[in-house]
Amino acid sequence: MSSNELLNRMEEILEMLYPEEDVNKILDDIKTIIERYKKSETILEKRKKYEDQIVLNEDDVLLITYADSIHKQGEKPLQTLHRSLINYVKSAVTCVHILPFFPSSSDGGFSVIDYKKVDPVLGTWEDIQNITRDYRLMADLVMNHVSSRSGWFQGFLNGEDRYRDYFLSYDQPVDMPKVFRPRVHPLLTAFDTALGKKYVWTTFSEDQIDLNFHNPQVTLEILEVFMFYLSKGIEIIRLDAIGYVWKEPETSCVNLPQTHEMVKLLRTVAEYMAPYAIIVTEVNFPYKDNVSYLEARHEANMAYHFSLPPLVIDSFIQKDTSYLQKETERIRQDLLFLNYLASHDGIGVSGAKEILPRSRFERLLEVTTEHGGVISYKATQEGKVPYELNITYYDAVNDPSHPDPEADVKRFMAAASIMLTDKGVPGIYIHCLLGSRNYLEGVKETGINRMINREKLSAEEVYKDLSNPESLRYQVLEKFLYLLKVRKEIQAFHHSVERTVLQSDERLFIIERIYKEESVLAVVNVSDDTIKLAQYKGKYDLISKVLFEGWVAPYGVYFLK
Repeated sequence: MSSNELLNRMEEILEMLYPEEDVNKILDDIKTIIERYKKSETILEKRKKYEDQIVLNEDDVLLITYADSIHKQGEKPLQTLHRSLINYVKSAVTCVHILPFFPSSSDGGFSVIDYKKVDPVLGTWEDIQNITRDYRLMADLVMNHVSSRSGWFQGFLNGEDRYRDYFLSYDQPVDMPKVFRPRVHPLLTAFDTALGKKYVWTTFSEDQIDLNFHNPQVTLEILEVFMFYLSKGIEIIRLDAIGYVWKEPETSCVNLPQTHEMVKLLRTVAEYMAPYAIIVTEVNFPYKDNVSYLEARHEANMAYHFSLPPLVIDSFIQKDTSYLQKETERIRQDLLFLNYLASHDGIGVSGAKEILPRSRFERLLEVTTEHGGVISYKATQEGKVPYELNITYYDAVNDPSHPDPEADVKRFMAAASIMLTDKGVPGIYIHCLLGSRNYLEGVKETGINRMINREKLSAEEVYKDLSNPESLRYQVLEKFLYLLKVRKEIQAFHHSVERTVLQSDERLFIIERIYKEESVLAVVNVSDDTIKLAQYKGKYDLISKVLFEGWVAPYGVYFLK
């Protein structure tokens, strides 16, 4: 698409968002910002490298981590992370999603004080750019809200004219029962300002102040941050909590048409100045809402497969993959998903609640607590309802009170294999890669349920474990690295290659991926039973490098060709 066509599309989007008389001025301002960044040496180099196209293939695997998930005394965490990746993960992953590395006041980095600075405790932009030389980088654009300590909100509190309309505020408390609430705390938070008491919109916490995108200056600020990130070598932009960004009275204020237009605007800017860039929407809602950001042309490039993590756990609890199979068959194959099992957040269950029978859903919650996890709730008009499971994935599929190390590792890797073989791009959270257990002390110390899966690990202790073949971390990492090595050699695992779910024993999850004339069957046993699968006897297993004998071992994983 030509530059003029993209500018015309920007104009059409702006007309959907703002008064007609303001559109030309806003568009001129956007063009001015684009001119400032589009000749960035980094952007120009990447345009040449990727030939102005989005490039993803079967090699691409994403690692999700905080900058300081692994830390070493006397060294900046970003430097420790980079060295750990080079020494231990190497080329097994191609992309790294570093969760917010900006100065922040709460919520694990998602309450950003300054969008353009790297938290000096973590490192510098130079450290970030050093990582981009070895790995593709994904970063968060936290555009729904800023920290209460940000310069923008401090300007609002001081009554500065520029920031008066940067936030949604009211002189009196306002009851808005139709607004969807992802948390149980009040929607509005009272603040004393130079202009008197104001009740300010705070979707997620009293420290996270929602931005007002009805004000085009806010949109321009965020677009400028977006372009700044591209100029720093970030290739994949995750739009955090994007579904909440636009608010309209008397609506749910989630996934509104204007929100979709905002995503289209970001995508159009990316196509104009950095066509290789990938936009990922984080919309932790049921399937229909999630895929709505992919269905429209020129919106998101990729979305999270949110139903996968809870359905995989359910499959292992019940020794039955039937609901996982049905959901996999339902997922549209013309859309691109990021497949994952765990992340810095909990395991969202909104989608699973719609898919699973009530008895199975309730059992999913029970097992989570039995395995040492915690359930988090959101507020609704009907009362509190569960929205996420807070537990490490290793402990979600294994019972810590009845450890069986050999079987537990097999079970965990069988779960991971489902994620690695489904259609899409795999994303592995660092605590999955390292086989981490529930960090109960963190929950107790902070009162934050999500800390159970956010432990900060001593580099010395991790490196010691990774040099010991008897340790859990060593065994899990080595198995991941081997599976990823095998996966990269199979072109049928390219994200664009269609998959077919094959019906068989309910204890087995079998999908077929066909590239040209190469067929690969991924077979995973979610039970501790040995299962006969005679119809595939004699096929070559790309994992074990031997012929398949027609029997699937307990928690067995096979790539049959």
